[in-house]
Amino acid sequence: MITGLDVVMAATEPISVTTDIDWFILLITLFGGLALFLHGMDRMTEALKVVAGDRLRGVLSRLTSNRIAGAATGAGITAIIQSSSVTTVLVVGFTTSGLMTLAQAVGVILGANVGTTVTAQVIAFKVTKYALAPVAVGFALMFFGRHEVRRAWGKAILGLGLVFFGMAVMADAMEPLRDYQPFVDAMNGLENPIAGVLVGAVFTAVIQSSSATTGLVIVLAGAGLTSLEAAIALVLGANVGTSVTAALAAIGKPRNAQRAALVHTLFNTIGVLIWLPFIDFLANTVQSVGGGIEREVANAHTIFNVANTLIFIGFTNYLARVVTRMLPDRPELDEKLIRAKYIDTELLKTPVLALSRARLELLRMAGRVRRMLVEVLEPTLNGPGTALMEVRALDDEVDSLHGQIVRFLGQVSQAPLSDRDTKELVALMEATNNIEAIGDIVETNIVLLGFQRIDQNLSPSSATRAVIRDLHASVVEAFDGAMEALTADDWQVAKAVADMKQDISSQVAAASVHQAERLVVDAPYRVEAYRFEMDVIANLNRIYYFIKRTARTVDEKPTV
Repeated sequence: MITGLDVVMAATEPISVTTDIDWFILLITLFGGLALFLHGMDRMTEALKVVAGDRLRGVLSRLTSNRIAGAATGAGITAIIQSSSVTTVLVVGFTTSGLMTLAQAVGVILGANVGTTVTAQVIAFKVTKYALAPVAVGFALMFFGRHEVRRAWGKAILGLGLVFFGMAVMADAMEPLRDYQPFVDAMNGLENPIAGVLVGAVFTAVIQSSSATTGLVIVLAGAGLTSLEAAIALVLGANVGTSVTAALAAIGKPRNAQRAALVHTLFNTIGVLIWLPFIDFLANTVQSVGGGIEREVANAHTIFNVANTLIFIGFTNYLARVVTRMLPDRPELDEKLIRAKYIDTELLKTPVLALSRARLELLRMAGRVRRMLVEVLEPTLNGPGTALMEVRALDDEVDSLHGQIVRFLGQVSQAPLSDRDTKELVALMEATNNIEAIGDIVETNIVLLGFQRIDQNLSPSSATRAVIRDLHASVVEAFDGAMEALTADDWQVAKAVADMKQDISSQVAAASVHQAERLVVDAPYRVEAYRFEMDVIANLNRIYYFIKRTARTVDEKPTV
């Protein structure tokens, strides 16, 4: 009977018997080591996103049109969080929101490939025998750390230890294959570079981690199970495999997400095709540097990605134009079938990004509410019913977006959130409800008042219209300020909106006095007109109340 202890012993002690391989032990140890590697990468990536998520988002959002800076930023961010897919998702988010052009996004994506080479370089150092040290240190930080960031660092260090330990387990599992002739023959078949690239691409597409493929190839090379040339071909294939995975993940996603994935696929595939005839040259180059076959494989991986980035960096604008032509914008959907543009369930794995995109969707909804608020006044005071119906129809879009945003935020709340993220989620939920309430006031109350004016044939005086228009202009100004505060997360702007309360209150009081004076004027339907005009003023005041509440969801930032 095979026990768990037997498996662990098999994983941690080299197997000396090569004539009679226990395939069950070998396979479960190999795939167990791969599982440890992937789990460690996942834990490390998630933890580092907690530690650096907001900073990375800020760096990306401030990118200029300098393509070199973009590539360097992409490389740096990916090297830190060890996930080119996360970098790509961040880039897609800023491209979709208009904070970054597609050409800038191309530069960052090119740089992200360079960042992924850090994993191979670290693995190439023979640190696997020290693998359990970071596991112990990381667990201690997680267990004893009182601060969230310290616990996140502990989780990242533990994840790094699991990566190294997984490599050690896989290396020991494959030791018997060194003298197993069928396996040796199969690896010799990979001397054909096309076969090597295809195997590397398929394997990476299956396990969805080019870092894991590269790590496994380094283990194979270090164990003498593959030549340097075959190892380089496998690593090149891993680059194609990871781009195919990204392309499949972009199916059904917004156009900009698909374009980013297509850039990634074209970049890696064309790069591999360029280098395919020069694998022997690349092998000779890294052999001249030396350092052992593990370092040579890692160096070839780095040279390939850095050289490709330097080759393509001058063509970022051209690449952007090409993918835009290949994937043109879709025709707009029927407005009755409006769908969220920025939020996507794929983002739930990265709460900080999910919240950022929810904010963008909220601002998109707010744009429709602002249009309702701006367009409702004139038809309410003196316009036709058709214009009021057009304003009312906009509320259907607002309600649809509101429902999608609230559901998405509810899904985000189920993920592990930092204290800061939890606070932001609550603020976004409140702001979403406040803005939707403004839309409801316009659609339910003010539009209805407009229809009542038409039914009763009321006609406010020019002086009354001027008073209401002034108040309405102030309310719209406050709304714009609140949206600016939400967009920039600017507490000073939010405070200015809240400080408008006194001016708004003064205008409401002055309007009430004016209406009281108008009440005694000898005019037809004076009482009915008074009620109508006061109701319009009261609803504008109510709208400001929700605007002020929205502005107050933006927190004061601590001074540094």
